[in-house]
Amino acid sequence: MKFEPLKGIKILDLTSVVVGPVATWRLGQYGAEIIKVENPSGDLMRGLGGISPTGQHSGAYLHLNRGKKNICLDLKKEGGKEIIQKLVEWCDVIVANMRPEALERLNLDAKTIRAKYPEKIYCLITGYGTDGPYSGLPTYDSVLQGASGIAGLTMARDGKPAYVPMLICDHVVGEITAGTVMAALMQRQNTGVGSSIEIPMFETMASFVLQEHLAQQSFEPPVGPPGDLRLLSPHNQPVKTKDGYISFTINTDAQVQAFLKITDRAELLHDERFTTVASRAKYVSEWFEIRGTALDNKSTDEWLTIFRETDLPAMPCHTLETLTNDPHLKAVKLIDFENHPTEGKIAVIRSTIKVDGNYPSARSTAAPCGWDTTKILSELGYSETEMEKILIEKAAYNFKDSKQS
Repeated sequence: MKFEPLKGIKILDLTSVVVGPVATWRLGQYGAEIIKVENPSGDLMRGLGGISPTGQHSGAYLHLNRGKKNICLDLKKEGGKEIIQKLVEWCDVIVANMRPEALERLNLDAKTIRAKYPEKIYCLITGYGTDGPYSGLPTYDSVLQGASGIAGLTMARDGKPAYVPMLICDHVVGEITAGTVMAALMQRQNTGVGSSIEIPMFETMASFVLQEHLAQQSFEPPVGPPGDLRLLSPHNQPVKTKDGYISFTINTDAQVQAFLKITDRAELLHDERFTTVASRAKYVSEWFEIRGTALDNKSTDEWLTIFRETDLPAMPCHTLETLTNDPHLKAVKLIDFENHPTEGKIAVIRSTIKVDGNYPSARSTAAPCGWDTTKILSELGYSETEMEKILIEKAAYNFKDSKQS
């Protein structure tokens, strides 16, 4: 039996780049029908996400837009405006990450849509919300990493700020968005009434950081400086071995005792600074300096064998080149390959969630811009003659006519 709890739910995807596509991709993984709308120039991520054979399907675009039907519309044209309103009527959920002013000009804002269709679920992802002094400002993931304090965590540890080299804000907020939409669908099932959802990325990520790093300032009066001092230790890094690096964490008293024994530090077994969780929290700087000392007398594989024999959590510290060759990921077949209509052979990252012993389908490959335009227009009730007129007027584009071809 397929795991498709959202089967029958239609989602109008008015998103681009990463945060919105993450959310709608996840909803598609659960069986929702996703109708992605692109303008004639296409989603910026088609090229921004890296090099591809045609220049129009970067790896990131391919992975974040699986399982979506694609219609290409020019919303500046009257025909395009008519089609998008028919799509609004047709779909259960609208997800957008366009600027609120642009949505209002197109009559695609929550107030307008839900006044007409109170049963709809409308979800707007914004950089800074619609309240407060930052409302309406443009943003990207790296800007939010700085604003939310993520880059500052590295400054607290290493003396200078740095971005996490992945789009962490987009991914986190995208997944939170998908969960919120599913909660709204559950509420609608119980009440028959939709919801207007707004998810501000800045506040969401600031909250994400502060849940861990408000720390000692969670109390009034504060009992110490902000920050989880373990995570901010300059010694909280992968540890050097003879031929690479190893990643491990040791938290419990029993794990600490085992670690000190296998690393030939028996003289510290009864050191009162390190015998309990509470004492190690007090002497966190000294403890992490011991933890972070190089283990360069043995290879990574030798240390992994020792750690696992002692039941201590440890793994190799992979590079981007070695990650895809990890024996576990190969054994569970995380990555497969398929043929794409324009890009040739491409990698497919399967679902990581197993339900009733099976992984949900990876669904269809990410489509070229306008790939499903005529199919969707037909499902909306347009005749062949009407569709031909729309395409001639360039209110909508087929794949072969769009600028992506």
